[in-house]
Amino acid sequence: MLELRDESCYPKALVAVNVALASVDGAIALLAFYQLMRIHSRNSHVGWTRQKVLIDLSGNVAFSSLQVFHLMIGSSNVGYFLYFVLTLVAACECWLCWSHSCGFVLMACPKILFLAAFLLLLSFWVDLCHQAKDEEDEDEGCSPREALLEKMNKRDVNADSSRRCCSFRVLHIGSRQKVVVLVTLLVFVFMMVSAVLIWIGMGKNPIDSSVVARVYVDLFAIAVLLLGGALACYGLVLFLKMSKVRSERASSEMWKVASLAIVSVLCFASSAFVALFTDIPVLYHWHRQNINVVQTSLLLILYYFIGSSVPSAFVLWVMRELPPSSVIDVIEESTTITFISDSSVMVHPQRWTAATSSKNQ
Repeated sequence: MLELRDESCYPKALVAVNVALASVDGAIALLAFYQLMRIHSRNSHVGWTRQKVLIDLSGNVAFSSLQVFHLMIGSSNVGYFLYFVLTLVAACECWLCWSHSCGFVLMACPKILFLAAFLLLLSFWVDLCHQAKDEEDEDEGCSPREALLEKMNKRDVNADSSRRCCSFRVLHIGSRQKVVVLVTLLVFVFMMVSAVLIWIGMGKNPIDSSVVARVYVDLFAIAVLLLGGALACYGLVLFLKMSKVRSERASSEMWKVASLAIVSVLCFASSAFVALFTDIPVLYHWHRQNINVVQTSLLLILYYFIGSSVPSAFVLWVMRELPPSSVIDVIEESTTITFISDSSVMVHPQRWTAATSSKNQ
């Protein structure tokens, strides 16, 4: 064990780890926002009334869904960046609010956005699995893409009729995506209630702030474990369904789904076990205890880098080619008007002039 040095500041090794983690999360945030702007530019290029369906690793999703996903990933990594930077400043400046509840809130918010992003991805996988099953039951001769395009065309008609009455654009979300929004709001409310209890527990009352923080961290770790298991199950289902389709596109998407499911399970399990069996998530009030610098550094890397940065970077890498330019090219070709001239009916200019003058006479 090693006593903390330089009064209340972090040891140099932990400072280096926090700076490295902040740099990684900042780079991932920049990448996520860059892809978000690229998707937004292609979305505006295609137009709101021509938001067609994309076939990617998460199933059939529209441009707007990709934008929300990248926004969540980018915001989550921005939150982690601020947390690591402010942790170092708060440790040296001895911020009282940081050790009470401010550090807890800034530690929890990025994790909630991270959970919401992968819940959104899971909802698309669930939609794709159940949609494929429904289409097989209803009509075996109709392809999934044609059925989905028909549904999207109906949505476009409804959107056009609604825009006649309303001046703003309506964003259509599925029932499972609404569940994701509801779960995220409930987790956020639970986090805010825990933060208030932690603040109250700092005074003279029977509430123990450390117990409240510990309960929140354990419950959130269990939720992350369940999310990893759900991604593994539906990733396996999608892998088996795609393995029946013989095409280069299906095989590439099949391995993307499988690799993302494996990475999610391993990373989520590692971070959840660190949260359940160590005090790394609540290290914002570290000054109350002695720490082992080497062990703490390794656990920080395992919890934050392996548990959050690696899945975020991997899913952004997998989605780096979305939306494909071929989709936009197809839409542009469908709206192109071609004029064809026929040389067989060409009239000589002198003959046309003579005929016109005689007619006028």
